[in-house]
Amino acid sequence: MGRLVYLMACTFLLLVAASPASAARIVEYTFHVQNLTLNRLCSSHVITAVNGSLPGPIIHARDGDTVIIHVLNYSPYNLTIHWHGVFQMLSGWADGPDMVTQCPLRPGTKYTYRFKIIKQEGTLWWHAHISKLRATVYGAIIIRPKPGNSYPFPKPYREVPIVLGEWWNANVVDIDNEAIALGTGPNISDAYTINGLPGDLYPCSRHQMYKLKVKQGKTYLLRIINGAVENQLFYKIANHKMTVVAIDASYTNPYVTDVVAISPGQTVDVLLTADQPVGSYYMAARPYVPVVGLQFDNTTTRGVIVYDGAPSSSVPLMPVFPLFNDTPTAHKFFSNLTSLVSFRSWDPVPLKVDREMFVTVGMSVEACPPNTTCLGPFKGTRFSANLNNVTFVSPTGLSMLQAFYFKVGGVYTTDFPANPPIVFDYTNLAINNNVPMLFPQKGTKVTQLKFNSTVEMVLQNVATIGKDNHPMHLHGFNFYVLAQGFGNYNPATDQSKFNLFNPQVRNTIAVPFGGWAVIRFVANNPGVWFMHCHIEAHVPMGMATAFVVENGPTPETTLPPPPADLPTC
Repeated sequence: MGRLVYLMACTFLLLVAASPASAARIVEYTFHVQNLTLNRLCSSHVITAVNGSLPGPIIHARDGDTVIIHVLNYSPYNLTIHWHGVFQMLSGWADGPDMVTQCPLRPGTKYTYRFKIIKQEGTLWWHAHISKLRATVYGAIIIRPKPGNSYPFPKPYREVPIVLGEWWNANVVDIDNEAIALGTGPNISDAYTINGLPGDLYPCSRHQMYKLKVKQGKTYLLRIINGAVENQLFYKIANHKMTVVAIDASYTNPYVTDVVAISPGQTVDVLLTADQPVGSYYMAARPYVPVVGLQFDNTTTRGVIVYDGAPSSSVPLMPVFPLFNDTPTAHKFFSNLTSLVSFRSWDPVPLKVDREMFVTVGMSVEACPPNTTCLGPFKGTRFSANLNNVTFVSPTGLSMLQAFYFKVGGVYTTDFPANPPIVFDYTNLAINNNVPMLFPQKGTKVTQLKFNSTVEMVLQNVATIGKDNHPMHLHGFNFYVLAQGFGNYNPATDQSKFNLFNPQVRNTIAVPFGGWAVIRFVANNPGVWFMHCHIEAHVPMGMATAFVVENGPTPETTLPPPPADLPTC
């Protein structure tokens, strides 16, 4: 009888261990952030990197896992790390933006980030969230389904991260500091990279090119990440089509294309079938820059896809790219994606909106500080940026999340305007003579939201200091992209274009060049959540704001206390 009870107990324990509830794991990593010397473009450079590699380590997790990352800052710089696109449900202390959710890790200190993956699958990424350090401190996050769940497409033969980046032949922190001091844009990059390698079109780089070996007839899942600091990119593979199946870790209806347009911060998952004759084919990336007269790095990075059995003498074919300013091609890609509503975790678009906002996004100027020299667009000015004519100012003594949790006043104010102070012809280039719009007010202004409220936001690019395209990233949430277009948003005509059935879901939206986008999200996560342009130069200029989401009615919807090792300022 005792043996029978023992066997029954063992069987019960095995069943519990195999149950979905116990399938969640703890995955743990240690990040050593320190100097790394690399040879690139004919010279040796010291960069800040994680675990001695560029890109840094890949975080592998499954939906439901708890992720723990110990970050040890051996670099000479203050540091934070952001887990871009992770919801951070009730773990806002781990989100990472400096002075928003935490004070920076000073050199020689450490911090452990802890968070759970909740209802997410696909490709995200991590990067430094202070200064320009994310130019070299970045890597992929790959989230696979829970055991027993599968992809909503045939299982690929292999999964391959394709991380696009930028490279400077200089210290990126020095570049950033110089740009801030002079009040101008940063020096343009010297190269683009694929998985940290520039490719053979750059000097001394013939043997620094990413190579992907494939088997004819097999299908590969390419997890494409735009880790570039300043530029949107076109990505192509010679003679091959790609099928988009996910964006920003949200599954899409299959979309076949020969070109991917991808903004800084975004991810795109594509299926690539090796269905061409045995040989070699270049994959390549080059910038999409619609702004007239803007200086930019107009080079091309490339890697190579080599079929098994291809002769070593095979000369790779090169893809034909759109023009640098081909906005119709970029817009076609950005606007034709739709969500896979049949997927198990799809949440329908909320139809009742609690908070409506109209937010202008644009460049501006400010007066040059006394006794300094600035190289802004007008005499005695330096560049700044704004949302609704407010230039965001980062706190200095206490993070915004600490102020929220401990109810400390004076760190931020809850008066971010829900509408621009002046209604004008937003995309008319003549407005750059409008002095009130050129010199916005400065402040740490946020929007306070009730827990579980639904927010709809029109993001309208404005033509102060010229038309542009701004990739806006929202921390802590995904959002539905209901519509996007060019010119001035007109609710009388543009609301009829809203896709309320299967809109794409993203965490970073490329607001169209000289145009607008409408997004909607549910504020179901208490804390302080940053929203900012993901072009690095625009963040210190002030193209940012934040949402303060109040606690919910239960302990399960209330932000827990900060961890004991949270860095102090």
